[in-house]
Amino acid sequence: MLYNFITIEGNIGAGKTTLATRLAHHYRARLILEEFADNPFLGKFYAKPQQYAFPLELFFMAERYKQLKDMLHGNDLFSEKTVSDYLFIKSLLFAKITLSADEYTLYNKLFDIIHPQLVQPELMVFLNAPIAKLQENIKRRDRSYEQNIPDAYLSNVHDMYMQYIRQHPIRTLMVDTTKVDFLHNPADFERLLLALEQEYTPGVHYFQ
Repeated sequence: MLYNFITIEGNIGAGKTTLATRLAHHYRARLILEEFADNPFLGKFYAKPQQYAFPLELFFMAERYKQLKDMLHGNDLFSEKTVSDYLFIKSLLFAKITLSADEYTLYNKLFDIIHPQLVQPELMVFLNAPIAKLQENIKRRDRSYEQNIPDAYLSNVHDMYMQYIRQHPIRTLMVDTTKVDFLHNPADFERLLLALEQEYTPGVHYFQ
């Protein structure tokens, strides 16, 4: 892998953790996985989103910051390859969807204080999946609090990611998940490994 630090991103149910885990195993890299199950507000949010959105997003941001700060610091940063299954900016993207205007303004102020302290990945692999495929994956993994996520929410998440990618020059490898199966098709996974040896300019590049 050409890059020292890559992140796998995508919508809920896109397969981020599965791919990040497999890549880390292949490269014997450090693996950073989002600890979403530790958020005590997650189930409450899906039941009563307006009431629990702010503590949910605040908890996520604090936990993501602590995890990345603890694992990626100082001279230790590039002592080994690193693969993560989230981009810290997702805190802000999800908050923009779930919070009221006043809550988002406050949240944004906090985000702007801590975001510059974190090292950003050199490449983002974005798993782009249609809503129907996301819902299929969500049903299959059978997390009780996710089973009633509406299509509209997933669509909003997708649109927010696309807007961010268009407006920010992060190196992005865009993967159409309807055309590949990294888990069950070895040829697809091998092509991805080759793609991760390529040097990309800032902007969007499409996995072929």
